[in-house]
Amino acid sequence: MRPSELRQRGSQYDPTERPGKWIEYLARFGYASKGVVYVLIGILAVQAAFNWGGKVTGSKGALESVASQPFGNILLFLVAVGLVGYVVWRFVQAIKDPEHSGDDGAESIGRRLTYFVSGLIYGSLAFFAFKIVFGSSSGQSSSGGSQNQASATLLSQPFGQWLVGAVGVAAFAYAFFCFYRAFTTKFKSKLKLAQMSLNAQKWVVRIARFGLTAKGIVSLVIGYFFIKAARNADASQAKTTEGALESIYSQPYGAWLMGLVALGLIAYGIHLMVQARYRRILPNS
Repeated sequence: MRPSELRQRGSQYDPTERPGKWIEYLARFGYASKGVVYVLIGILAVQAAFNWGGKVTGSKGALESVASQPFGNILLFLVAVGLVGYVVWRFVQAIKDPEHSGDDGAESIGRRLTYFVSGLIYGSLAFFAFKIVFGSSSGQSSSGGSQNQASATLLSQPFGQWLVGAVGVAAFAYAFFCFYRAFTTKFKSKLKLAQMSLNAQKWVVRIARFGLTAKGIVSLVIGYFFIKAARNADASQAKTTEGALESIYSQPYGAWLMGLVALGLIAYGIHLMVQARYRRILPNS
């Protein structure tokens, strides 16, 4: 029986095939923690854009900003645990496909591989957060330096330029996937919108579309710089979120452009928090 048929039959789906309820709790905690990270990135970038005391940073810088607050280590520990929950959820998605997306073959393999890579990325971020909490990190995120080091490592491998270029192509693909989701509002099928008022539903959709568009723009810029790094065999040209925002800031009217994208990243973080509460994590949930 196809996964789509299982999803349609609902109550006839064998509950013994479902992951444990604890997976759902971890996933929701994970979406919320990831949302916190993006909200912080956006807030700091908005402040930097208009000289309000913030700074342009990426995920690691956002985590360090949490640690610098009163009771910061406690807050950061909770965020780190939540990110671990998100990692576990991504790996469960990669292995078991608990949401029964209904596609097969190459599309299913590609989706599961994306989940797995996402789990690795956020696993690294969770590890960095725990290092800060337990004092084994210097507290200075050299996100650009670490990214350049990772890109240099890829370039040093056989077919290294192709590998770095593949990262850029993947970032482009993800960007257009974000644009597609924002345009079609496919994300609505994953949310329990019936539990919201009509006015809340409208705002949830608007915020999600704005956030996904901003996330797509950032991914598009990242992809461009990775492909540029691959073409020139220069790891220093590869950029992550921080570098993407800085490049936007350097354009004409850059402060306004970066401020707008930063607001979009805040919206994306809010979208993730909405998913933490209203996403259909498991069949019939």
